[in-house]
Amino acid sequence: MESEAVRTVKPGKVSVFAKRAARGLSRRLRAFGQVEPDGFDLDAVPTADIALYFADQPAKLYQLTQWLPVFENQIDMRTIVVVRNLETYNELRALTSLQVLLVPRYEILMALYDRADFHAVIYVNNGWTNFQSLSFQQAVHIHVNHGESDKICMVSNQAKAYDKVFVAGQAAIDRHAAAIAWFDSSHLVTVGRPQLDLEVASPLAKSELKTITYAPTWEGEDEANNYTSVDLYGPQIMQAALSVPDARVVYKPHPRVVVSADSVIRANHKVIVSLIAAAGAQHLYLPTADILGILPETDLLIADVSSVTLDHLYLAPDSPILLTDRRSDSNQLHADSPVSAACAVIDQSSITGINNLIMTNLDTDTHRSDRESMRSYYFSDTEQESSTGAFWSAITTEIAAHDAALQGIQRVRQVGP
Repeated sequence: MESEAVRTVKPGKVSVFAKRAARGLSRRLRAFGQVEPDGFDLDAVPTADIALYFADQPAKLYQLTQWLPVFENQIDMRTIVVVRNLETYNELRALTSLQVLLVPRYEILMALYDRADFHAVIYVNNGWTNFQSLSFQQAVHIHVNHGESDKICMVSNQAKAYDKVFVAGQAAIDRHAAAIAWFDSSHLVTVGRPQLDLEVASPLAKSELKTITYAPTWEGEDEANNYTSVDLYGPQIMQAALSVPDARVVYKPHPRVVVSADSVIRANHKVIVSLIAAAGAQHLYLPTADILGILPETDLLIADVSSVTLDHLYLAPDSPILLTDRRSDSNQLHADSPVSAACAVIDQSSITGINNLIMTNLDTDTHRSDRESMRSYYFSDTEQESSTGAFWSAITTEIAAHDAALQGIQRVRQVGP
């Protein structure tokens, strides 16, 4: 017969009790200084102004790395990068001069935020663990995304969770209004695109040849976010580009094209690379180069609906763009991606004439004035280096406003034991 002192625990609940006990013990040990949380001494963490939060695996590091120089160059505010994944931590430490902390556990994350006294937490994507970070009351939570693009993934209902969402310009404001119900547009702050103010060395040698750059995106997490041209048109585009006399062709795919889960994309990518290899030394496959260093040297860009197209619009407004439309729906393309009005479009009806389309746009630029107006629409200020100032001014303003608002709250979540 079971003793009254013995509690019967149903299967599946032992782990819950064990986790609670472990968390409680961990908190008590840390209070006595007997355990260092997650590889760093919590008491040794300096105070800082900003936490740059990133919880994903290395495959998505491109979302964060484009922001690192913006924060590294800011000497008036201290930033600490907070990651939740060990592989990401190991890779990231070699990529930045910023302090990087690995914080897998939620309770340590909250203790860190409290210890560092962060005034702002910055998010570059909508990873699901962002929701854990958002529970910290004392900082303003700002979403900055990882590019300016007309992809549907650039607008999410998750935007409602952040205190502020920083966007590049009017196009992004309109994009949110078109895609999210019950969204307060006053949460949007226009700052331009600070990454485009950075000086990025070109990987291309100076040449008298015209440069044609094919920079396709990947297939996305689902079909709604699939804008790639690699599977439908990739080899045809490359063959046509390589046939242009007195030109060099640069192939710079999105990093995730190279490791795509789609067998057709992988196969076509290999075909494209082999075409370049067979065509001559002046043609280049640059999988790891910074696209921002390539665009200013590009005479004709061939790209998909992605941030590459809009970055080119900003950095090289004198250079024409061929924009792909995998769905061959011109009305929807113009509605979803207004920049298409300033581009020649490659779709099912025009791909058969791709050779002529490329030559015509190299010889006669009929969209120059359209691109200039679109440039102003997508980016709040088209003066070089203006975005960086606007970005940091907005950060400072939002921190000050949130710090002032904190004085009026009466209940604060307690951190620690």
